[in-house]
Amino acid sequence: MASKVVQAFYNDDDILLLAVKKVKEAKYHIEEVYTPFPVHGLDKAMGLAPTRIAIAAFIYGLIGLSVAIVMMNFIMIQDWPQDIGGKPSFSYLENMPAFVPIMFELTVFFAAHLMVITFYMRSKLWPFKKAENPDVRSTDDHFVMEILAGDHESDIIELLSETGAVEIKSEEK
Repeated sequence: MASKVVQAFYNDDDILLLAVKKVKEAKYHIEEVYTPFPVHGLDKAMGLAPTRIAIAAFIYGLIGLSVAIVMMNFIMIQDWPQDIGGKPSFSYLENMPAFVPIMFELTVFFAAHLMVITFYMRSKLWPFKKAENPDVRSTDDHFVMEILAGDHESDIIELLSETGAVEIKSEEK
């Protein structure tokens, strides 16, 4: 079953932010807001949960640090111990100060790359994915708010016209 979606177009981010607040106060569900640039405070106005990407980055950094420690211990201590600069090669802890740059680099490497992969997977941005942008103007100079209409289409259109929408469209999705 297709559902009706009402799209409201705005040409100012401040007006959009006020409109989002009014729509949320009226207890309507905003499906998505498309903007040409990030709008500060829009996530809070829409009632979105805070992101957990920082927790994921910390975990990915710990994985990178663990891989670095295991890799250096195996390569430099167990598999092929060498006397480099007079440093003993029989203990990882005695050589650890020399390994700090490698640990740092692998921590950053794993955190950065795995965060990008997580972001793309979470956002469902696959290669060759068809764009979900409802109108090309939302990548240039307009802001688009999509609201699930249900049985309240006329009420939603009236509310959106009061919020300063430049254009209002209704379509099946």
